[in-house]
Amino acid sequence: MNWLSEVLPVAADSSARMHADGASSGYGQTVDADVLGSTEVDEGALRRLLRRAGRTLARPALECLELLLDANTPPQVRLTMLAALTYLLVPLDLIPDFIPAAGFSDDLVALTALLGLCTTHLNDEIRLRAQRKLDRWFPLGR
Repeated sequence: MNWLSEVLPVAADSSARMHADGASSGYGQTVDADVLGSTEVDEGALRRLLRRAGRTLARPALECLELLLDANTPPQVRLTMLAALTYLLVPLDLIPDFIPAAGFSDDLVALTALLGLCTTHLNDEIRLRAQRKLDRWFPLGR
């Protein structure tokens, strides 16, 4: 079992797969179709990471999460949000997350850029759910 399936648990009995780019590629990299259809997310892992990163990074991350979980989100957009959250969760990226002050800056850029590409699917209901979760995880005044 890989780390992605731990964060986004899916039904183990399905073998349906699709290529991440939607076409047949020689790389053999596939994404479980069930991952894109899953409504289960280990929010604990994301919450722990966002506690370290702070509220500024948490808002776009939670918008990505809510867009990923929304039943009306098209599969291509879900895959984009999954890529954004995966980039956030992997600690060794362009600027490693353990570097003080700068570590999460590339994650913030990636999240906001990918959200910008999918802005037509980001409705008020999704923003409200993300805001409520943000307020629960990062209460103001503390």
